[in-house]
Amino acid sequence: MAAKLKMRWSPEQIAGWLKHDYAVNKDYQVSHETIYRSLYVQARGALKKELVVHLRRCRIMRHARNYSAKTDERGRIRDAVSIGERPANVEDRAIPGHWEGDLLFGSANSQIVTLVERQTRFVMLLKVSSKDTETVVNALIKNAGKLPQELYKSLTWDRGKELADHKRFTVSTDIKVYFCDPQHPWQRGSNENTNGLLRQYLPKGTDLRLFPGKAQRHSEATQ
Repeated sequence: MAAKLKMRWSPEQIAGWLKHDYAVNKDYQVSHETIYRSLYVQARGALKKELVVHLRRCRIMRHARNYSAKTDERGRIRDAVSIGERPANVEDRAIPGHWEGDLLFGSANSQIVTLVERQTRFVMLLKVSSKDTETVVNALIKNAGKLPQELYKSLTWDRGKELADHKRFTVSTDIKVYFCDPQHPWQRGSNENTNGLLRQYLPKGTDLRLFPGKAQRHSEATQ
């Protein structure tokens, strides 16, 4: 695994390689979430210096945005349903229709919504004018209406306040929302990895207001 990281493979690419090369020996197969946990959790949140430089996002500590050890305001979402209550068939990627999402931030108070379907790794990017929950939820509701219901059954999000109005999203779309545990953004690993890939093309400091109004693509690099 360390050798692949040094080749700048993402944890998801490593997990896909293990699944392909060791198809008949599942003991050698691990999920990308397991790889993240082995790197971060077992090291008490810190990566070994010789490996961190090879991750695309190159963060020594994996905390939610604006993390504070004393006050984690992002963790306080009213009536949030924990990812621990997500059905098993979502975890094993057995069927399509389960998405992960987050905001990707740029300069000049700009941002885009990034959505990744867990089974196919299909990616949708939504331009939003603000990070407030009304704007973000309105964009998610509008986007969900463009997909057949069987292809959009659930959404897993980080603890960002931009989804504080998640109940309105669920009422409007009949799509269930699950939240990662506080300071556990890697629990939506497909989206985390995709955001890292997007940063190669939309580096920090990019004004995302110049980004096209909407985009969607199949991300082969995340498989």
